Amino acid sequence: MVFEKRTLMKLLFFTLADSALIFLSVLLAFLVRFEGVIPAQYSLNILSIMLLALVITLPVFYFFRLYHFTWRYVSAEELIQLVKGTALAFLLLTSVFFVLRDLAIFSGFPRSTLFITYFFVFVLTGGLRFAKRIYLQFSPLGRRGEKTLIVGAGDAGELILRNILSTRSFYQVVGFVDDSQARQGASIHGVRVLGKIKDIPALVRKKQIAGIIVAMPSADAKIIQEAVKGAREAGLRKIKIIPPIEEVFAGKVTIGQLREVQMEDLLEREPVLGDEKPVVEFIKNKVVLVTGAAGSIGSELCRQVVKFNPSALILLDQDETGVFNISQELGDRFPELKKNSVVADIRDRAKIENIFREYGPKIVFHAAAYKHVPLMEENSDEAVKNNVFGTKVVAEAALKNGVEKFIFISTDKAVNPTSVMGATKRFDEMICQALNQKNNTKFISVRFGNVLDSRGSVIPTFREKIKKREPIEITHPEMKRYFMVTSEACRLVLQAGAMGKGGEVFVLDMGNPIKIMELAKEMIRLSGLEPDRDIPIVFTEPRPGEKLFEEILTAEEDTLATQNQKIFIAKLAEVNQEGLQEGLEKLKKAAEQGNKEEIAAALKELVPNYGKSPDR
Repeated sequence: MVFEKRTLMKLLFFTLADSALIFLSVLLAFLVRFEGVIPAQYSLNILSIMLLALVITLPVFYFFRLYHFTWRYVSAEELIQLVKGTALAFLLLTSVFFVLRDLAIFSGFPRSTLFITYFFVFVLTGGLRFAKRIYLQFSPLGRRGEKTLIVGAGDAGELILRNILSTRSFYQVVGFVDDSQARQGASIHGVRVLGKIKDIPALVRKKQIAGIIVAMPSADAKIIQEAVKGAREAGLRKIKIIPPIEEVFAGKVTIGQLREVQMEDLLEREPVLGDEKPVVEFIKNKVVLVTGAAGSIGSELCRQVVKFNPSALILLDQDETGVFNISQELGDRFPELKKNSVVADIRDRAKIENIFREYGPKIVFHAAAYKHVPLMEENSDEAVKNNVFGTKVVAEAALKNGVEKFIFISTDKAVNPTSVMGATKRFDEMICQALNQKNNTKFISVRFGNVLDSRGSVIPTFREKIKKREPIEITHPEMKRYFMVTSEACRLVLQAGAMGKGGEVFVLDMGNPIKIMELAKEMIRLSGLEPDRDIPIVFTEPRPGEKLFEEILTAEEDTLATQNQKIFIAKLAEVNQEGLQEGLEKLKKAAEQGNKEEIAAALKELVPNYGKSPDR
């Protein structure tokens, strides 16, 4: 009700204001035409033109939606609509005067006054609509806020500045910095490029800058690191960054979407490049099922799959709240998407087979798994039941129901596994290899490392510790892990799925491994604190099943290149089908009995490298 009342009030205000400005425009047109002294015989003409211009112009303006805009965000789009509206109103008015030229009130006056009238209508009504934006941009009130430097004088920087200038923002932009020589000294909306990124510390001191906004969505991590480092050297704690580049291109970047710099922004990785055409052909107009759809990888897979227009998306997970959340998100962002949310346990064979029969998926992304290494060491029976036999249930249902491709999400922990979790994942790769030989369903595994900020992983754990000012615990100073941004990992999974012919274990290029200690220090600094001064870092013993360093391949494995420079194929030995089946029986019996020793023995029999990592 409040919103409707405000809308009506705004409509009434602009209608009355436009009426007054139309009357004024007619009067000014005659004053200009007769050089300030209007002959008395034109009084009736002036009144008739005023009334007729009002009757014609107001509906035309309403038709062109010139009463449906946000005052402070008025833009070139409204200006174009105003040009169209005044031109049409002028043509209609002159047409009426031509048709009714024989009437006394419509004759005997200079026709040039009609053109002059609409020149003034355009100037005055346009001035009214842009008045608030101009006021906010140039008045002292519009420039209040913290002195801010924008890093990047490209399209994204201009977009952010324009948004700041059109609002009573908390930011007062005093300049840009940009490494482009061509942009040095240039001015954008009255704000100059003051120097390069290396000049940030000096500019902060000289201009008394309080914060920076990094507006370089396509820049590599080294440039962002340099900007952040310069800001820190100058003692700044307020460092913001714009959203990803796809949101910039969509014109969605606003002040409210600026966020703190995060670890993925500083991760030294080249952007993922790849031809999306095979992915379009792979996904388009097909029913896609994602298991583990509520998890970090599963939910991001769902977000990316829908961009390639599947005929339907099936979201499956046993976490009903998580399924609800991702389903709501996709429904809001993609209202035309046909989707079905299913709460199910992947170990429930009858239900899983019913789901495959009912929805008929052609592509399956299997991301459902228990993943927490120490917890799965304590609950090895559940790890086996879910990760091994749950995967087996879903894979066999896919085989039985004619699925085209089954993509299994594996992990670097499957290589020389020291944990039950890693061993179960390697076993799953073997199951996929074996089933790939059964019929036309292509089984593909994709192996990669840790995803930044996934639920329960090191980054959210560290973040909570930092928030509470508690010591950060690290297993060992030399512990390293491969990290990927979730969106990057999922893009590569889609590309691997598209190129897979069946039976492959794809290995993603994870870049360089990162020391966990350096990761912790960087996160502390990102919070505006100092490592070992504000937040102590302490070292503990390795937890059960944990390695100091994760490998991507075993010593016996090698890789083959693919058409994508970030995706490789692991050369693996063929699976002994008979031995696999015997091992499954032993493993099933041990898991049902909850016998940890028997589970470990069965896994070692099936996964020869289990427990033989050199650092354990």
